[in-house]
Formats: sequence, C-alpha cells, structure tokens
Amino acid sequence: MSTPHDGMPAALFLNGTVGAGKTSVADTAGELLAETGVPHAVLDLDWLCRAWPAPPGDPFNGALLLRNLRDVTRNARAAGAVRLVLAGVIEDAAGRRAVTDALGVPLTVCRLAVGLPVIHERLRARHQGDEDALRWHLDRSGELDAIIAASGTTDLTVPSTGPVTDIARAVLTRAGWL
Repeated sequence: MSTPHDGMPAALFLNGTVGAGKTSVADTAGELLAETGVPHAVLDLDWLCRAWPAPPGDPFNGALLLRNLRDVTRNARAAGAVRLVLAGVIEDAAGRRAVTDALGVPLTVCRLAVGLPVIHERLRARHQGDEDALRWHLDRSGELDAIIAASGTTDLTVPSTGPVTDIARAVLTRAGWL
C-alpha cells in the first residue's frame, strides 16, 4: 500500500453494515489527512445514489452510484485530491471491480467490524421515532454483515468501537496512509 506522501492517487473504501460507523470514520479520517497536509476528498456514497424511484432490478441505485462516483472522482482529482476516502458498501467481487473501475485509482477496502448488539444500539439511537426505518435497518444489519464477511473483498479489518478518532487513525495506519 502506498503512503500519503508518495503523490500516487489511491482510494480507501470503508465497508461495513448499516451502523458500522463508516460515515463517522470517513469524516474523521479526512480531518486526520488534512492535519498531515494530504490533499483528499471524503465521499459518503449513500448520497451519490439517493434518488427515487430506483429502477427495476437495481433497488439500491447501483448504476447511478457508479456514474456519479466516476464524475465526482474526476472532479475531486482535478481539484487536487490525491487520496479518496469513501464510506459505503461493497457486497461482492463484482461490486469491488465496478467501484475500482469508476475510481480509476488503486483501491484498498477496509471492513469496519463491530458486533451486532452494538450495531443495534446505534441503529435504535439513529432511528428513534421511526419504527419502520428501524425495523428495516435492524433486519438488514445482520444480513449485510454476513454478506460482507463472506464476500472476500476485504483487504483489512479494523474494529469499529471506541473513540472515532482512534478508529480512523487505526484505519489510516493499517492502510499505510499515516
């Protein structure tokens, strides 16, 4: 894996089930990269595919995500970003290849691992007052965690419990970026 000072573009994908802390860790990783002077962009991929209705056969708007990721990556790189930190979900090898192709830079995938009781606690706090969303996310969390664990797409795994700064620092260090 490359270091933040070699000038070579690279991407770090924070993968995990719903509630694993991907967005929080990505935001904090961006802050740590800024502190060390590394030109970067942080992308929460949920926002790149948030459109309704989803087309038949593509319930999570994967095609829209990849088109937007290609454009946003190009724009971030044109603005000087050398490192890309992404928060999202990759479920299988085909998804990893598609994301890598859209990025056009080497990709490291880091799975944020956390037990389902902690995930469920986070989801209950996040979806307080919205029982339908809570039920969907609680059901999806275990299913998605198992899919990601079995996917064979992970380069490194970092526990996602404790202070978010410590988690982000561990992710960047394990990726060879700090």
